[in-house]
Amino acid sequence: MTRMHTGFTGVVQESWPRPRGWAPPHRLDTLDVNTLPGVGPTLAKRLRGFGITSVRDLLFHAPRRYESAAEQVPISKLGLAEGEVAIEGRIVTARARTLRGRRTLVTATVRDDSGGQISASFFNQPWLVDKLTPGTEVRLRGKLGRYGFDVKSYDIGEARRTADHAPVYPASEQIPSTRLRELVRAALALYGRDLADPLPAELELPLRRDALAALHFPADEWQSEEARQRLALDELVALQLVVARLRDTDAVAWPLPPAGELIERYRDVLPFSFTEHQESAIAELDADLQRATPMQRLLQGDVGSGKTVVALYALLRAVEHGRQGALMAPTETLAEQHFLTLEPICAQLGVRCVLLTGSAGAQKVRDEIANGAAQLAVGTHALIQRDVEFADLAVAVVDEQHRFGVEQRKALAEGRSPHVLHMTATPIPRTLALTIYGDLAVSEIAKPPADRKPIVTARVGAEKSSDAYKRLRVHLDAGRQAYVVCPLIEQSETRLARAAEEEAERLRRAELRGYRVGLLHGKLKTTERREVMRQFKERELDVLVATTVIEVGVDVPNATIMIVQEADRFGLAQLHQLRGRVGRGGEQSYCLLISRPVEELSETADRRLQALVDTTDGFELAQIDLDLRREGQLLGTQQSGWSDLRFTRLRTDHDLIERARELASELRDEDGPWQDEADRLSAGVMVAA
Repeated sequence: MTRMHTGFTGVVQESWPRPRGWAPPHRLDTLDVNTLPGVGPTLAKRLRGFGITSVRDLLFHAPRRYESAAEQVPISKLGLAEGEVAIEGRIVTARARTLRGRRTLVTATVRDDSGGQISASFFNQPWLVDKLTPGTEVRLRGKLGRYGFDVKSYDIGEARRTADHAPVYPASEQIPSTRLRELVRAALALYGRDLADPLPAELELPLRRDALAALHFPADEWQSEEARQRLALDELVALQLVVARLRDTDAVAWPLPPAGELIERYRDVLPFSFTEHQESAIAELDADLQRATPMQRLLQGDVGSGKTVVALYALLRAVEHGRQGALMAPTETLAEQHFLTLEPICAQLGVRCVLLTGSAGAQKVRDEIANGAAQLAVGTHALIQRDVEFADLAVAVVDEQHRFGVEQRKALAEGRSPHVLHMTATPIPRTLALTIYGDLAVSEIAKPPADRKPIVTARVGAEKSSDAYKRLRVHLDAGRQAYVVCPLIEQSETRLARAAEEEAERLRRAELRGYRVGLLHGKLKTTERREVMRQFKERELDVLVATTVIEVGVDVPNATIMIVQEADRFGLAQLHQLRGRVGRGGEQSYCLLISRPVEELSETADRRLQALVDTTDGFELAQIDLDLRREGQLLGTQQSGWSDLRFTRLRTDHDLIERARELASELRDEDGPWQDEADRLSAGVMVAA
């Protein structure tokens, strides 16, 4: 099928690919991916790891980039080739074997018409053995490596331009890009007709279904870019509609008078003076708090930059004028850590501070919040449950705000009109934050305290992990403390906790025998977690073996070294957060990233680890993270989750963003499918587990 339209560049495009085999319309949001051919329970579970549960999720799983063309060479001339090349041939034999760490390696002998023969290696794709039968035609892209020809992408049977302008998706070893391409092809063929267009027809844009087909199976670079821009416009209009809704408020807050005697005492009890950057943020807060318009400010700063003491300043500004303050954190562990940090300071100031979480939710605490006896409440989303009433909430702080949904961030303020400070240790480049968080002013704490030394980070191959533990023991013998972070596991929190327990016990018998080893994971009871953290802070433990519950909020200055096991499984932002648990005192600190050999890592995993080695600057890492996983979840959810903006490139799509703003302004008061898209975007942003 063909259609004529003027593309975003003003060039007339004559043809957009249309999928074959149209089927009756279906509701793609509720249509599970297991309706697609070849998708069973195991593959469906792996797809969920990418946020893909429905057919719509799959179709909108955007390529991360496209392969440029690679030279095709005869196997007999491979020794002369440099970099990535493509080869074609027939399978002679194929077998699978298990490597150390339960990884699998499929090795296939391939021969071509030049008479050349080579062993081709496929990592962690054991199912390929059944497809690579003798005589099967294959086209492979890769390069010479440790195991012969290391395959990066492949086509089995009929060639599909593996070495040409083929999409490369955010994928994993268990679901390579080639498998995702097969699934997308099937989804377009079966259900493409049900892709409704969310923008008015009079705009004469390419159909969404045509744009998706061109995005996943483009003829060239120009076509894929036109398709991306078409789909980016849809999501940008929806985003601007959501932001406009957040700005639509007539709420009035009580202006708070200038800082007084309580704030002076607060400054006196702190064992340090605020830095220049903290003072700048405080000045911006003070200006907001004196207005009748509720403050909506984003305070962002790198790990260890001192955001919490600035947040307490804002909360005490409410308390000193007879009002209440509340701090909401996304997890019980983080809420508890904030409480343990803030409560001693509040006690010195005569301020009543309470903790309210799902497991620490005594009725007495609720009563104190309701009658005003609790001047400052720290908690999880339990603070926004219906049975929690504040006597007079004036200032609310939402920590790690990107891990809460838009609606949940609003719920803390709903019906109360307090001043709200949002905090994040996951830096967002300022221009991007201003573009997306149109409802928030932005303050930055750009630098940590002057006595903090940059953390030295190094990569360690799994085969040399004993060397990493040898370095760790040197620190322990010098009287320092250490963290060991257990690897991510795809299964449940219970399974992760059990694995952490097993690893802690193994370390006690092996590398850390003779040292005092504690364990922290999300399944421990509140009292148990507090006791473990008390022991670690008071140096009754030498090593804390932990899951990612220590990602934020844990502050032990004597801990100077961290080992992250299987670091290639973690996201960049998460690794940076974990690393921030060390380096919180004046001593030089270290972070050792244990991972598989480089040749076994995906390109993204390799770049991610190397970026962490190259810089400790969270803002620079945030820019790199944008490149590696696109724009991130700018309306909030998981740090390592999938993007709200799948197609937009915020750093380059300035004209497209302006066009979306204009369209959103025109459409905001009209009912139509564009409002449904905004509803979908807003409703899809939920609290991360």
